[in-house]
Amino acid sequence: MKQLMLGNAAAARGLFEAGCELISSYPGTPSTEITEEAARFKEIYCEWAPNEKVALESAFGACLAGRRAFCGMKHVGLNVAADPLYTMSYTGVNAGLVIGVADDPGMHSSQNEQDSRHHAIASKVPMLEPSDADEARRFAAMAFEISEKFDTPVLYKMCTRVAHSQSITEPAERTVPEHKAYEKTISKYVMAPANAIKRHPFVEQRMKDLEKWSETSGINRIEKAEKAAVVSIRPAGYSTTDTTVQSDKVGIITSSTSYQYVKEVLGDSVNILKLGMVNPLPADMIRKFADGLEKLIVVEELDPIIETFVRGLGLKCEIHGKDMFPICGEFSQNLVAAAFGREVAQGKKLDGVQIPVRPPIMCAGCPHRGMFYALNKLKVTVFGDIGCYTLGSVAPLSAMDVTLCMGASFSGLHGWNKAGGAENEKKSVAVIGDSTFMHSGMTGLATIAYNQSNSTVIVLDNSITGMTGHQQNPTTGKNLYGDPTGRVDLEALARAMGINRVRVVDPYNIAECEAAVREELEVAEPSLIISRRPCALLKEVKHNPPLVVDQDKCKSCKMCMKIGCPAISMKGGKAKIDATLCVGCGVCSQMCKFGAL
Repeated sequence: MKQLMLGNAAAARGLFEAGCELISSYPGTPSTEITEEAARFKEIYCEWAPNEKVALESAFGACLAGRRAFCGMKHVGLNVAADPLYTMSYTGVNAGLVIGVADDPGMHSSQNEQDSRHHAIASKVPMLEPSDADEARRFAAMAFEISEKFDTPVLYKMCTRVAHSQSITEPAERTVPEHKAYEKTISKYVMAPANAIKRHPFVEQRMKDLEKWSETSGINRIEKAEKAAVVSIRPAGYSTTDTTVQSDKVGIITSSTSYQYVKEVLGDSVNILKLGMVNPLPADMIRKFADGLEKLIVVEELDPIIETFVRGLGLKCEIHGKDMFPICGEFSQNLVAAAFGREVAQGKKLDGVQIPVRPPIMCAGCPHRGMFYALNKLKVTVFGDIGCYTLGSVAPLSAMDVTLCMGASFSGLHGWNKAGGAENEKKSVAVIGDSTFMHSGMTGLATIAYNQSNSTVIVLDNSITGMTGHQQNPTTGKNLYGDPTGRVDLEALARAMGINRVRVVDPYNIAECEAAVREELEVAEPSLIISRRPCALLKEVKHNPPLVVDQDKCKSCKMCMKIGCPAISMKGGKAKIDATLCVGCGVCSQMCKFGAL
């Protein structure tokens, strides 16, 4: 029976139907729900790994054991997993291995806009790219078939719009292939130089074989123009100068959501080469498609990867791509319509109305707020990290100077202090979340302890992976299913790594946080502060009654506004607390000198 499914849910369904038996992932928007949805199937063992490298290596081990395996992550997570990926290309697989990666054009929840197709090209691994939920389901199963047929890991590329939009698909039954016995083959699986040298030609031939397969497999398809029309083309940033051409003389090469936008704007009026495999690209198919065309237009988000490839084929037709479409940001129907000189739908405008900007902000009762207020008050330089606590950089707290990548805060502070010496040591700290610490902060702490930089670092322990939607991690004592499991003791771990000064503070107590930071900055050795309080949004957290403002005592000083809590506002010159948001954490009451809260 046909169903309306979220792209990520459809991907999970495809993994189930293909007989996948193990999934190891690290949560990262927009890929997270693939693993969460797959966990609903009791036939698939699912887990959260400490980071993407570990997840991919675990999935690789499962495929060697003869079980189909999957690993999921977001685009920046593939950077972390790149080390095993590039060598896995040489070793190949036993049972099928599929690596899901979700790009984020528009950077809805990411620190960069990188294009994962580069990893596919550089690692010489095939990449499939679904354009809707139905393809997300079918391509997941196809990826396993390709993996086993060509002895290769397969990259399965989603993007925010496909992952988080819904379309129709028709689920199929689950089919579990016969488990493949493991055969000890040192020349294949032990990538010492002598063996790797012999495997490299295999990789090169495999890419040629994959290209030939993609030409005829149906994963790439040509859609001929059916309706005669005139198509306008607007190069150079949507100039008002159009060139027009008959639609049957225009060809568009596209994939993923860009295909959907092209179809919505142009329908069946142009020839389309719709790509489902974006690495390797089908050279002969492209040549055949371009034959007889006057203009060939590549519509792709982010980098001109397809366009560059097409231009290298020496085609006779005129080629357009990034001269019509931006290299930055997410595409839309309106953007595509503008590029082809079509009418762009206009929304309603509110003339003369200034809509206030609403920047992202930490939730009411967020346990990070008290610590960041203390850091702001102390005027220290703060090396930040990736998590919901990155919002500590937002006004009015503004308590963060640098955010680079997962785990970089501890390492960055170490280098900062080694270079700057005492001048930096007494007025600089690093912060990191509990999940991010397990992901890649431990090695940063190790270098601090091993190389003895006088660094004060803070783990913001909210007992969950908050940014991606409350996934468990090795410090919570629960696995992906919420069952009790082994728990990493942060205090014991830090001491075992060589950090002698370890202390725990309650971030709801601003004075305690401030005192701890002051004291540790004065000590001439590495120190770790654990700011521990569960996320206010966790179901098991019991809240205090909401606070109430005593209007007679309120002096309109606005000190309570300096913590940036969304539950507090000013109304009629007096502070007001929204009882529907307030969790009674009491941080604001510590700000009020007049006892009004």
